[in-house]
Amino acid sequence: MNLDEIISEYADLEQRLADPAVHADQAKARTYGKRYAVLTPIVATYRELEGVREDLTAARELAAEDPAFAEEAAELESRIPVLEEKLTHLLVPRDPNDDKDIIMEIKAGEGGQESALFAGDLLRMYLRYAERAGYKTEVIDAQHSDLGGYKDVTVAIKGREGVWSRLKFEGGVHRVQRVPVTESQGRIHTSAAGVLVYPEAEDVDVQIDANDLRIDVFRSSGPGGQSVNTTDSAVRITHLPTGVVVSCQNEKSQLQNKESALRILRARLLAMAQEEAEAAAMAERKSQVRTVDRSERIRTYNFPENRISDHRVGFKAYNLDQVLDGELDAVIQALLDAELSEKLAAHSS
Repeated sequence: MNLDEIISEYADLEQRLADPAVHADQAKARTYGKRYAVLTPIVATYRELEGVREDLTAARELAAEDPAFAEEAAELESRIPVLEEKLTHLLVPRDPNDDKDIIMEIKAGEGGQESALFAGDLLRMYLRYAERAGYKTEVIDAQHSDLGGYKDVTVAIKGREGVWSRLKFEGGVHRVQRVPVTESQGRIHTSAAGVLVYPEAEDVDVQIDANDLRIDVFRSSGPGGQSVNTTDSAVRITHLPTGVVVSCQNEKSQLQNKESALRILRARLLAMAQEEAEAAAMAERKSQVRTVDRSERIRTYNFPENRISDHRVGFKAYNLDQVLDGELDAVIQALLDAELSEKLAAHSS
């Protein structure tokens, strides 16, 4: 999409969002609002660049008559390449899912109870990051471990600006090195937990035929109280054409568990459809390893050294305690910078 098309779309969105009738349909208003937010920095930078160019022309004309304006002209001239570079970055093709919310699954892997405890640490890290970023979170389903961690937990994360654009690189195996609470000899152990990240699908993104679903109900297990453990409130949905199975037992109501399972199913089906349709999406999803093996890792959390390392971009910092408290911005920015560099290289070739 070129600049003229972006400016035209932006003007159209301004008109639509000014129409009260649009806001009667919250889903439509939200879609328009997100797209408007994506285009705003592009249009704002373009307008600023055009304004500086016009001011430079005027300053040069004045400087020809009065040398006192030469300094102003030089300052304006120095701003132009900065704004041009910024606009170039903004015009790099975006990931089509960047403005979407996400569903994240965190799974304990090798390491037994220690891995489950680490999965709990990762959940807290992402919840704290979301809180700092002003995102909304909702734990959709959780299977607790005996010591307070998680065997498996699924959380939805929503924001005014695209959550996927910030957290899409979190998918993969996360490795931890520390002395487990279960270790009596003080030895450092290595274990791992897996993270899967899906863009959350809207109803318009994925149409699910009810005839393609097999829905089973069963009794919930684990914490939850008498009403959860003594009724068939848990739901397992099998999507027959693909074989994808989703189970939810977090809620007391069978209906709520069904709705949660359908949300996860839609997200998984959207990811699968994009894998099949786009080679780039396929490569990206393959980076989110299906098996939680300690040797297949994207990031290491080393407690003795208070060190966090992201092995994909060579990022390393010694503030692990702060990162686990939700200060993920530096790690995420390193990944975003690497993505931008790759896109700029592809765009210029």
